[in-house]
Amino acid sequence: MTTVRLNNEILNKIAALTEIEKTTKSEVIKKAIIEYYDMRSKDFMPFKLGADLFGRYGSSNSLSSNYKTKLKEKLHEKHSH
Repeated sequence: MTTVRLNNEILNKIAALTEIEKTTKSEVIKKAIIEYYDMRSKDFMPFKLGADLFGRYGSSNSLSSNYKTKLKEKLHEKHSH
């Protein structure tokens, strides 16, 4: 159970909705929270969260196709003293 303090303006809006929808205050509030969550959860999709980071540090477009070659070059550089 959760208790929420609401001002009169919000209480009046809830009361109007209960009359229009012929339902309870609890149902109106539950529906509002579900709609808010559904709307906001789209902002937390994994791709959207990291979109500003993808490709940010630059790399050639062919890394996925020639990663073995790049890895061999790096290892050769490291161990060819």
